[in-house]
Amino acid sequence: MLNGRDPRIDFFRGLALIFIFWDHVPHNPLGQITLRNFGFSDAAEVFVFLAGYAAVLAYGKILRRDGYWLASLKILRRAWVLYVVHIFLLAMLMGIVFFANSHVETRDLVEEMGLTHFVTHPQQALTDELLLRFKPNLMDPLPLYIVLLAGLPLVLPLLLRNTWAVVSVSLAVYLLAPHLGWNLRAIADGVWYFNPVTWQLLFVLGGAAAIHSSQPHPAQTPGRLRQPLFVAAALYLLLAGLLTLSWRWPEFHDALMPAALGDLLYPISKTDLSPVRLLHFLALAYVTAKLLPHDRWAHHWLAQQCCRMGRYSLEVFCLGVLLAPLADMLNALAGDALAMQLFSALSGVLIMALLAAWLDYNKCLDETLRTRAAHLTNS
Repeated sequence: MLNGRDPRIDFFRGLALIFIFWDHVPHNPLGQITLRNFGFSDAAEVFVFLAGYAAVLAYGKILRRDGYWLASLKILRRAWVLYVVHIFLLAMLMGIVFFANSHVETRDLVEEMGLTHFVTHPQQALTDELLLRFKPNLMDPLPLYIVLLAGLPLVLPLLLRNTWAVVSVSLAVYLLAPHLGWNLRAIADGVWYFNPVTWQLLFVLGGAAAIHSSQPHPAQTPGRLRQPLFVAAALYLLLAGLLTLSWRWPEFHDALMPAALGDLLYPISKTDLSPVRLLHFLALAYVTAKLLPHDRWAHHWLAQQCCRMGRYSLEVFCLGVLLAPLADMLNALAGDALAMQLFSALSGVLIMALLAAWLDYNKCLDETLRTRAAHLTNS
């Protein structure tokens, strides 16, 4: 059975939302401590992997309990909700960016946010928006999630029945896509910045991890076969971190990086989820799962706030997208003063946490009212 809730899933999803917000605010000093500064992968990989994990965990349980068609109906209904949210979020984002741009004289925020297409071709932009081809900056993760979730009914039964076969097919598609040019159309660069044909592998791997974690496993002591894998993963994370830090000093990096290795390593594509990015995230996930226990730490107050944000990831993500250009505007008006940059970054996270707390309060209130209504009905 697919049941139970690992607090690490909500915690790291909430942490990824914070990192995404900080990464989306230009010149934000707290953006220097996010995941992308210490390795090849970043919060996007965390978000997509955990989206696959949570989706398979939830809808796999529904499929086994209520059957395939009801599970598929719920998945597609959720995908439709995400699509509608995407349309409204984009409209709100454009309004905020145009407002911010009218107050910032030193920069063109409309161009920086990729909204020029709407200014020059508004009618075509509206059509492209409905077809998920018009995706300004900050908006890429949500259309990716919509497409991946909409395709879940095609693979969920097979994933539950023969996990490794689905992972193998997904891996083959991932390897073929960059060479065959498989991607979806979009304006600007012509293709999706997050290629769904390659990023689907991470979504599938998240689902496979959910299935694996839900199955009973006999108690095992650390064996010799597991130790080399952990050491190899940790060493890869260390080397990737050192290499990423060396990018801050190009002369130092160029002096130490062999030309042959550089030609093999670069460019590290985020669009097609470069293998070194994928391996870095998998190594990070494996090491974290081995080092971090399931509970104890989750009772800490700060961890609980982060977990709550992770439980309401859609609402918190949308709010973060809208807060990022406002924080950028405040920073620009203050001349990018350090105090304002820190204030806007921390205030944004506080507002996101307050939204999650308010949503959680309303959910608990609704459950209490339903319980009382059921008690009165029975009595």
